[in-house]
Amino acid sequence: MGQLQCDVAIKMSSVKKEKNFSKKLQYYTSLGGENLQAKWKTIVIFIPFAWLLLFFLTPFFIVAKISLAELVITSPPFSKMVEWADGSVITIRLVFDNFIYIFDDPLYARTYLNSVKIALISTFLALLIGYPIAYAIVRSKPVTKQLLLFAIILPFWTSFLLRVYAWMGLLADQGTINNILIYLGVTETPIRLLYTEFAVYIGIVYTYLPFMILPLYANMEKLDSSLNEAAADLGSGPVNTFFKITLPLSMPGIIAGSLLVFIPATGEYVIPDLLGGGNVQMIGRQLYNEFARNIDWPVASAVAIVLLLLLVLPMAVYQHYQAKAAEVK
Repeated sequence: MGQLQCDVAIKMSSVKKEKNFSKKLQYYTSLGGENLQAKWKTIVIFIPFAWLLLFFLTPFFIVAKISLAELVITSPPFSKMVEWADGSVITIRLVFDNFIYIFDDPLYARTYLNSVKIALISTFLALLIGYPIAYAIVRSKPVTKQLLLFAIILPFWTSFLLRVYAWMGLLADQGTINNILIYLGVTETPIRLLYTEFAVYIGIVYTYLPFMILPLYANMEKLDSSLNEAAADLGSGPVNTFFKITLPLSMPGIIAGSLLVFIPATGEYVIPDLLGGGNVQMIGRQLYNEFARNIDWPVASAVAIVLLLLLVLPMAVYQHYQAKAAEVK
């Protein structure tokens, strides 16, 4: 009897040891899985940060370094920031004359303001055209919706330069638009369309219109249509429903699309150069002139830094107030 009780006790203790071992094994396995998951999260987050560091911050610091240099007749045409004196003393030379020159010369102020003006008007026109298109796509049938989205994306299949050159042919004095106007009797002589600010607006709006439509569509596609139905049941008309419900809820898409149009339009070079013909002064063209024609890399880098700050600082302020508003809510 005593031997039997001893065997039972030994078996029970071995079973307990096995259970404890399995629990410990599960604990360490789960702990290892959590560590592995945490490592994967770190890797996934690190990749975009590394991309930004390599392709945004590194070029930015290089341009910033050149903007604080002095123009010299060498290759590359700017002075060194860090030099060794007598083989043991490090001298750091920062030249702020390039930024002083930009702010003293009224040409740059006019060019910056004109670029912002053209970009703002182009963004507003793209919004006026793009919002109804995005709204119509959202309200259309599934098959029609796919066809319309395909039509919006289709211009990206052709070269950007080819599309701009096509507009040059349409807007020329002997181009398609003038020939139609003369044929219809609207005018007897060709209207000056090409190499004007009007042509630049057409080129920018046409080029960046998909960047306005697609964020608007993505935003409005998520809106709950039952809200409009509820508003109609409560006696609200279509116009009132649009301004009180649809427009406020689509504001994130409006902001995203406006930024995607305004930012590249401000620094646009190709469209003002080809469609404006040098008659429309924008900061992208001035930047090219300093780099390629004047071979003044320090001033050109300073122009680029000021342009970047001009675009980034308002966005940073806006995001700061948006974050504060979200915290209050």
